[in-house]
Amino acid sequence: MTALPEKIAALVAGKNGAADTVGLSGAGVTLYPDMALKISPDDDNARREAELMAWLHGKLPVPEVLACERAGGRQFLLMTRLPGVMLCHESVLRDPVNTARLLAEAIEAVRSVETAGCPCRADLDTELAVARAHVERGEVDMENTEPATFGPGGFKDPAHLLDWLEKNRPEEEICFTHGDMCLPNVFAENGRVSGLLDLGGAGLGDPCRDYSIARRSLHHNTDGCHGHTAPGFDADILFRYLGLSPDPDKLRWYELLDELF
Repeated sequence: MTALPEKIAALVAGKNGAADTVGLSGAGVTLYPDMALKISPDDDNARREAELMAWLHGKLPVPEVLACERAGGRQFLLMTRLPGVMLCHESVLRDPVNTARLLAEAIEAVRSVETAGCPCRADLDTELAVARAHVERGEVDMENTEPATFGPGGFKDPAHLLDWLEKNRPEEEICFTHGDMCLPNVFAENGRVSGLLDLGGAGLGDPCRDYSIARRSLHHNTDGCHGHTAPGFDADILFRYLGLSPDPDKLRWYELLDELF
């Protein structure tokens, strides 16, 4: 069991905690009745999350940071728990069309955040530099990529994909973006979005990354990939709720970029 920093240990003392295993972030999360503790490697992504969560307080329904400590190469982020349930919860996915509506509501809320004073960037120069670092350090998780991305008919390896991305980068628009707009990171209660999680990739960037990740997550949460099926459901209904007709090539580019994260 990981030893907790003194301040964190005092705040959770006497509380019953349970491990949360939903998601693919690689962080350890313990849920308490009124708070959550996220233990991550003490890297740029973790530091960004703590900084952005504080900056977004009052701008978006994000957890309140109760304490943030660093020790032994780890960041210990203690935050309030969000009300409601994740959009990947069975009770929400029973109505996938409404799930798409809620996801669109979350995207619109993120997109509407005023950019002045935002402490982090997530534009193409920034994201491609991070992707290159992942490739060079061999950190691309090949077990969690789309089946068609690598191999016959796809890219031969992450370096090949990175080269293609750099040579085919699209024009970008800049607004505030979440960076990992998937169903487990959006909470809903009483038919409305009640919270957003996992903000380590957020910052000023192109909203198409949020669109592409949201559509893919909606698709995989209704096609049986994560256990739930909704025959005949088309994840592109998301764009009807957003009032958009995104460029399919740009969506695909951002889907491929995310394979390197």
